[in-house]
Amino acid sequence: QDAVDYLTWTLLYRRMTQNPVYYHLQGTTHRHLSDHLSELVETVLSDLEQAKCIAVENEMDLSPLNLGMIASYYYINYTTIELFSRALTSTTKIKGLVELVSSATEFALIPVRHGEAKILDALSSRLPFKFKGNTRFNEPQVKTNILLQAHFARLQLSAELQLDQVAVLRQVLRLVYACVDVLASSAWLEAALAAMELSQMITQAQNSSDPILKQLPHITPAALKRAAEKNVESIFDLTELSEEDRNAVLQMTPAQMSDVATFCNQYPSIDVAMEVEDPDSIAAGGQVAVNVTLQRGSDESTAVVAPFYPSRREEGWWLVVGQVDSSNLLAIKRVQQQAQSASYRLEFAAPDAGAHSYKLYLMSDAYMGCDQEYDLAVNVQA
Repeated sequence: QDAVDYLTWTLLYRRMTQNPVYYHLQGTTHRHLSDHLSELVETVLSDLEQAKCIAVENEMDLSPLNLGMIASYYYINYTTIELFSRALTSTTKIKGLVELVSSATEFALIPVRHGEAKILDALSSRLPFKFKGNTRFNEPQVKTNILLQAHFARLQLSAELQLDQVAVLRQVLRLVYACVDVLASSAWLEAALAAMELSQMITQAQNSSDPILKQLPHITPAALKRAAEKNVESIFDLTELSEEDRNAVLQMTPAQMSDVATFCNQYPSIDVAMEVEDPDSIAAGGQVAVNVTLQRGSDESTAVVAPFYPSRREEGWWLVVGQVDSSNLLAIKRVQQQAQSASYRLEFAAPDAGAHSYKLYLMSDAYMGCDQEYDLAVNVQA
């Protein structure tokens, strides 16, 4: 009844009285409107319950479930979060993640124009993730997949496809973040790390197998080759070169070098310190608490330098504790490292008595090559 009362204060209620035929109403009396809204609410609640977004008790009491809270937080369709819940597995790789987010309801209205299927078919042959022989290239989810992969490959597209690609890119990150949360809820470490890596790929427009230096503005294949010959693999390797060697590798104009300098100055360099809380008094069945302190330079900006991403964004991070042998994710926290120094607390259930080895991961959602991992030892008392 509360939901019905709420709807009476919306534009929907006003429109129903003005255009009853459109809403399949038999009349505009209070009884007709009330019956229609009651049926609408019951249908929506039934759909949300089947999608495991809410729980309905005693036919009256509603409570949000984990999937519902994830969908609400990232403002995504309940059918999308239901798809993610059913399709994601512990072995999902980046290819599967790209296929999954491309199939989201949010992209169902991506237009496929007359004659575009042939263009998309031709584009697909230049992409790393291949399609099956019976693929229908006039389907929105296939087009979305191709547009994402074309973004990773930095392929030149027509004006219309570029507009479609921008529309996809502006929505896809929150879908990837939702995948991370769904995977973390199932404690699937490897797949969750893959989803985090996909977030980096989307922001920097490159594949995970591409050189890390490809993130640099104005970088050319020839410059990447020269860097490889000098064993310059990371942004940190590049900044440690002398000015003469750096100029010899990049061979850019002063204006281009200025853009590279801006990128390197904003590329995150974060120091990580961690300690297990009360390490000698951890009991089986209790809680393990890990305190993590992140520290960055005072002059570092958190605005992401991403020339191929269409929107301005701030960098974010995931702190993850996982057990590599079992690929089990034990704790996760998403953080925005705005301050020069900040501390965070991660907790997980203590295992059986004995010595246990874990990994602490610091994963970026925007840059490639700056992720960190540390060994974490925990001794549980008998």
